[in-house]
Amino acid sequence: MSRPISLTDLVARIPDGAKLVVPPDYSGVAIAATRALVARGVRNLHLVASPSSGLQAELLIAAGCVATLEAAAVSLGEFGPAPAFTAAVKAGKIRMLDSTCPAIHAALNAAEKGLPFIPLRGLIGSDILRHRADWKQIQNPFADGPDPIVLLPAIRPDVALFHAAAADREGNIWVGRRLELSVMAHASQATLVTVERVEEHCFFDREDHVSSVLPALYVDAFAVAPRGAWPLGLDEAYAVDGAALKRYAAGQKLGEPA
Repeated sequence: MSRPISLTDLVARIPDGAKLVVPPDYSGVAIAATRALVARGVRNLHLVASPSSGLQAELLIAAGCVATLEAAAVSLGEFGPAPAFTAAVKAGKIRMLDSTCPAIHAALNAAEKGLPFIPLRGLIGSDILRHRADWKQIQNPFADGPDPIVLLPAIRPDVALFHAAAADREGNIWVGRRLELSVMAHASQATLVTVERVEEHCFFDREDHVSSVLPALYVDAFAVAPRGAWPLGLDEAYAVDGAALKRYAAGQKLGEPA
């Protein structure tokens, strides 16, 4: 049986300077773990949003935990701009690696497959190429005529961090339809997860569940954190707490989960 560890011990496995990949606001964000990271005083993170972030990036940036941010977007969505992120970029307090959703997904896919780089065509013609010296535009070597293609280096995070509905007694994680979480885990050197609960049966006992499970092989540790995504939502478990996010956007503290 795989046993959970404490939230404090979980975040202790994320060192200063780590390249940390996190999911978008709709896909299982480990807010309780993020707040524990902030309380610990982690510094100089290279935060990779897969492919965007919101409240999680906000909390880490506001606390001075982030040195580099790689993301397609950072926003509080319907609640407005992300104030700490916006202020940090304007003041030059963080290094911003601007990207796109397909680019980040593709670069993580490359790491997942053990590739040093991956081609992507949709970036051609955009201004973003001028700001990413690490992306290389080349001629397609298989084309008979002019056919440019962009090569992206693989993104290989040190740690993937996310929240999920459940772990089973063997440490397998239920990710449901959020298969991008599995890609993050496959691409990273280590994966840390918070969950709502631990279930006593094994998720692999039912064939119709297998495709929605991240095997324990890819999970280095997990902690139980009920309502661990709050004030963000978690699929069918609980909805986004819009009132809390609205208060945060207005400059108030988040408080604690109800």
